[in-house]
Amino acid sequence: MNKVLTVFLILLALALIAYNVTLVDFSNPFQGDSTIALIGILAPLCAIVLLLIFVTSKKIDKKIKED
Repeated sequence: MNKVLTVFLILLALALIAYNVTLVDFSNPFQGDSTIALIGILAPLCAIVLLLIFVTSKKIDKKIKED
């Protein structure tokens, strides 16, 4: 996967997190639509972690192939 695409996907996930934070009712975070917004925050966080693991594995693969 291209580095530009990876950065774009991470930025898109951050935008989704920012949008979902605005939907959370902090007085009742586990009631109604706030629960869906919290799930909408956790999903992009997982995607970011997976993308960072992928980038790290590509760097390790590149170092192994250089030797």
